[in-house]
Amino acid sequence: MEPKIVFMGTPEFAVASLKKLVENGSNIAGVVTSPDKPAGRGLKLQHSAVKEYALKKGLFLLQPEKLKDPEFLDQLRSLQADLQVVVAFRMLPEVVWNMPPMGTINLHGSLLPQYRGAAPINWAIINGEKETGVTTFKLQHEIDTGDILLQEKIPIYEQETAGELHDIMKEVGAELLWKTVQGIAAGTLKEKPQLSLIAHDHLTLHHAPKIFTETCHINWYRPVQEVFNLIRGLSPYPGAFTQLQDKKLKILAAQLPQATTPLISHGEYETDQKTFLRFAAIDGYISVTEVQLEGKKKMSVEEFLRGYRFEK
Repeated sequence: MEPKIVFMGTPEFAVASLKKLVENGSNIAGVVTSPDKPAGRGLKLQHSAVKEYALKKGLFLLQPEKLKDPEFLDQLRSLQADLQVVVAFRMLPEVVWNMPPMGTINLHGSLLPQYRGAAPINWAIINGEKETGVTTFKLQHEIDTGDILLQEKIPIYEQETAGELHDIMKEVGAELLWKTVQGIAAGTLKEKPQLSLIAHDHLTLHHAPKIFTETCHINWYRPVQEVFNLIRGLSPYPGAFTQLQDKKLKILAAQLPQATTPLISHGEYETDQKTFLRFAAIDGYISVTEVQLEGKKKMSVEEFLRGYRFEK
């Protein structure tokens, strides 16, 4: 039986999954996304990426402010979905995730139970992981703890950024989600409780909490590889930053560091004011290649150095 699906998601990451379902002929009864938000200098109301796609495809759309709102719940029930699919959306109350007879499934950007939380792509790179993946699972009470349905591993390359990994992961995840929906419809998937995986593999769990400003502040007292991983893990957004002459400087890209003993104190910089700018960590230099100075656009380091005046 082809299940009737309600899809829930907001950012670009979720669009790939919705697109995969639509292009494979899934019965999409409706789409739930976040309300429009003011953005930009004119504070014009901006649609979510999922809303843009849903409008283009003529899909029925709901944008609730509150997920427990009685009017929204009535509208959701009226869609009579067999299955709900969630990709990069809000935490759902039980009255929502428990509504359809086939339950609610979620696509998560890690190999659960590792990296539960809001920022799994970022934290996997920040922590220097060599591998991550995508997981589909059934929603339960505690966030990202439901029974696993399918998983697929994805390598993390030594210079890969969070933005690059995001773009790979959204496509791999969309394919995995489609396989999951097919498996649920056919009744062929076996659910694997996360607790049994943790006990069997004696896992030490890494978490993926929301990224805050203090997470992004580069600590030059750390080893150079850790700093490099932080820069990769926060690029292109929100960006790791340091201070340069009392201004915030985001470092969006850097060269793979080689451990060496810096000739300057950690946190200090060296530059020829034309072609290179590098900062010292405790055991090596970070040579930056793309930066964004506070209040300016992002640019290559050469472009930045042509217009920047260093104090003597």
